[in-house]
Amino acid sequence: MIDHSAHAASDRRTNWAGNITFGAKQLHTPASVAELQDVVAAGTAFRALGTGHSFNTVADTRGALISVTGLPRSIEIDPEARTATVSAGLRFGELTGTLHRSGFALHNLGSLPHISVAGACATGTHGSGVGNRSLAGAVSALEFVTADGGLMSLARGEAGFAGAVVSLGALGVVTRLTLDLVPAFEIQQWVYEGLPREQLLGRFEEVMSEAYSVSLFTGWHGGPIDQVWLKQRVPAEGPRTAPHVWHGATLAQGPRHPVPGVAAEHCTRQQGVPGPWHARLPHFRLEFTPSNGEELQSEYFVARQDAVAAYRALDAIRQQFAPLLQIGEIRTVAGDELWLSPAQGRDSVAFHFTWVPDTAAVTPAVGAIEEALAPFGARPHWGKVFTTPPDTLRGLYAHYADFERLAARLDPAGTFRNDFLAHHFRRQA
Repeated sequence: MIDHSAHAASDRRTNWAGNITFGAKQLHTPASVAELQDVVAAGTAFRALGTGHSFNTVADTRGALISVTGLPRSIEIDPEARTATVSAGLRFGELTGTLHRSGFALHNLGSLPHISVAGACATGTHGSGVGNRSLAGAVSALEFVTADGGLMSLARGEAGFAGAVVSLGALGVVTRLTLDLVPAFEIQQWVYEGLPREQLLGRFEEVMSEAYSVSLFTGWHGGPIDQVWLKQRVPAEGPRTAPHVWHGATLAQGPRHPVPGVAAEHCTRQQGVPGPWHARLPHFRLEFTPSNGEELQSEYFVARQDAVAAYRALDAIRQQFAPLLQIGEIRTVAGDELWLSPAQGRDSVAFHFTWVPDTAAVTPAVGAIEEALAPFGARPHWGKVFTTPPDTLRGLYAHYADFERLAARLDPAGTFRNDFLAHHFRRQA
């Protein structure tokens, strides 16, 4: 069958940040699952491409890229089961409004509503909140096209499911996911400025548990935490009023952007104005497309019990990385049992770094951070800039070899295997 949807990969030569130039010679955008199956069955090397928000070569290939954005878009809500089965190419911002109008919500969202559901889940992307798992934690079933062109479905509890959700695209091209839902809710968001470090380090659990979702923004300059974003569920009795001073931090007297000095027009509504969950949990609004090529990102997950010690370790070397930062962010992620989830088996704290767009300068800083966090078993975000050696990663995940065996079983010829996967994962017999 001739794939009329194939076109030159020059239409999409780089990732979102522009730091990765894809090696693919062709980009397929099949219009149906059957067409996707035919494409995969007829080829030998593919990688699925989401919205391109990864900052490394996880989505790169010397073969052909496949985008599922051309597949029929669908959102099937099961009110009794409290689930939604959605097409994989949907962006979260294209899904959440429909869920809300139906009286439902997802348990959490990432900072950007622009990312695709499949891509975010496949790389372990997350939001914040001590009780909130990563976005992949909501997946209860998924469907994907395997290397032979077949269609496979896995549901929570079935063999291999825990390895198939955060899969880095190694098992096939995901076409549909079923997500757990919760009743729709409203959020109020406040920003506080100047949280004293002694308050954070002396009361870390209290600070991070203060709201449904808490994010700390810091330039790692040795002073107070620059901003604290509190996203609090609106209680049944109605909206709350925020105190002017909270843990020594002061309520911001206007909307704020995480990066100091940047206008806040692209950010979600603040100052306690109630709004639906999907309009407050992200940091940024769907109406504004984030600028391209202006940043790199890295992120590391440590056990929540090690958060204060990890913070102190980073603070001790801040001069090695702070000059290259646009901003740092600290969030919490509840543990899960997905094999390659950075929060697998432990409630976690994620230290995020938004860098200037200078790979040569940033790489040594990343290495210094990894060395400082090594005593805490820091796991890097799979879709961001890191240099952690494969043998080190292998020791950080209890099911690393299980995942390698699963990939070998479902993709014995390495159809979806690229240089990134070959570097990090061994071929199992």
